[in-house]
Amino acid sequence: MNRSISWMKYMALAAVLLLVLSGCGAAGNSNSAVQASGGEQVGQAEGGNLTYALATSPDTLDPHRSGLAVTVRAIRTIYDNLVVQLPDGSIKPWLAKEWSVSEDGKSYTFKLREDVKFHDGTPFNAEAVKFNLDRVIDPATKAANSLALIRPYSSSEVIDEYTIKVNLEQPSQAFLGNLSQALLGIVSPTAAKKYGDQLGKNPVGTGPYTFVKWDENADIVVAKNKDYNWAPETVENEGAPHLDTITFKIVPEEATRIGSVQSKQVLAAETVPPQNIAALKNDPNQQLLQANTVGLPYTLFFNLRKAPWDDVKVRQAVQSAVDVESIVKTLYLGNYERAWSALSPGILGYDASLEGSIQPDINKANQLLDEQGWVKGADGIREKDGKKLTLHYVDGSPNREKRNDIAAIIQQQLKQVGIAVEVEITKDIATVVYQNWDYDLYGNSQVNSDPNALYAFYHTSAEGERPTLSGLSDPKIDKLLEQGAVETDPDKRVDIYNQIQQYLIDQAVILPIYVFPYTVAASKSVQGIKFDSLGYPLFNDVRIQP
Repeated sequence: MNRSISWMKYMALAAVLLLVLSGCGAAGNSNSAVQASGGEQVGQAEGGNLTYALATSPDTLDPHRSGLAVTVRAIRTIYDNLVVQLPDGSIKPWLAKEWSVSEDGKSYTFKLREDVKFHDGTPFNAEAVKFNLDRVIDPATKAANSLALIRPYSSSEVIDEYTIKVNLEQPSQAFLGNLSQALLGIVSPTAAKKYGDQLGKNPVGTGPYTFVKWDENADIVVAKNKDYNWAPETVENEGAPHLDTITFKIVPEEATRIGSVQSKQVLAAETVPPQNIAALKNDPNQQLLQANTVGLPYTLFFNLRKAPWDDVKVRQAVQSAVDVESIVKTLYLGNYERAWSALSPGILGYDASLEGSIQPDINKANQLLDEQGWVKGADGIREKDGKKLTLHYVDGSPNREKRNDIAAIIQQQLKQVGIAVEVEITKDIATVVYQNWDYDLYGNSQVNSDPNALYAFYHTSAEGERPTLSGLSDPKIDKLLEQGAVETDPDKRVDIYNQIQQYLIDQAVILPIYVFPYTVAASKSVQGIKFDSLGYPLFNDVRIQP
């Protein structure tokens, strides 16, 4: 199979999908005038408040410090980016009007718009861009996902008020596309200096909506930026939004979240439970909108820093004992695709040859554990050198996308081969996972537009930097990841990332579980919700029809 052709097929499908998404299940084109029953046009609605239920709470509204996808749903309204990525993968202007790249690929010179202001009146210019890029790499910022996205940025030079030269340590095929991601949104330098660590509670950008308030674990409110006039190509409305306000309500409980749409307490709600999808499709008052996310699918990472999970055969035993297919079918009722790789379909370099490559095999799992000297005790749990074979499986609360249920099923499946699974559900993932690294298996995913996203998850961590989830350290993989970041030939890049994906499955470094489709249940009165190339909702074109 020609994998580059396969990738182009996925990107073409994504482009078509983006065009039709906002009309999926709706009464018609969300951006055209509504037709009255006699064929007469009625005026388009302006104003109103869109209530939009989120499945979890953002960790912060400071884009540079967030590590959560849910944050992007809110901050996409507040911040803009230098560039925008279209569904076909092309990069187009946004706050930057144009740019040029040096012959060695290590410098980008951006010409900026001259008519943009931050919500606090601060002018948007080259100094503001330099402040933002430098802020991400400043250790004092404690940047999260943005730090991985901005690499290998080294410095910026202000050429004049609206021209900036951005320097990289080495060429990067992912850098320009990464600048389009919301976690590299441009914050007001004035606000960042004024609020410091509290910018996340007082966000100021140049986006179509301005921040009003955030009541912790309750709601986030943003209001129309009346001066907005620089929207990207991913929306039709270049100017100020049609809505007056958006209220993002934080509703973790699935039934409550979807019930609130059906009872009209909110107009839209994200992450529709699989068991509700069929009913929503048949509800004359509701519409179901869906966008497939791309990047890293929901994946379980072994902690290779801990024995016995540093033993490839023990990991392969788990890989053979876990029936991922039955988990995905049971929990997601055919609405989520099973993941087979460290990358999701639709991203450059996805290796479709891995599909079907791993099947459950209890006999193989038992054989591998026998070979490694793990012997079943009287209670059915294996032991070696006086220690029981126990796997510490950590997951977060609330039960996002039924991930706690995955842990419970895997606990039962591994018991069959003599592995005791201790499931820890915690609200404090930051401490348990990212501070104490106290887990044997932990699940995560990431929305991303480039396979270079694998670098932050599988490249050996530099001294003093945050360790990777898996703790993998292999010079061969490090070299491939470094090559993939700079390779300019797309076919060669595909081959590099295919090798990495094959290794991760062959060595059972991870257990890929599912590809997440971003779903929204909305009243049919809500028109014009669109999605960007990564599957995040855009609200520039939204109207609420009476």
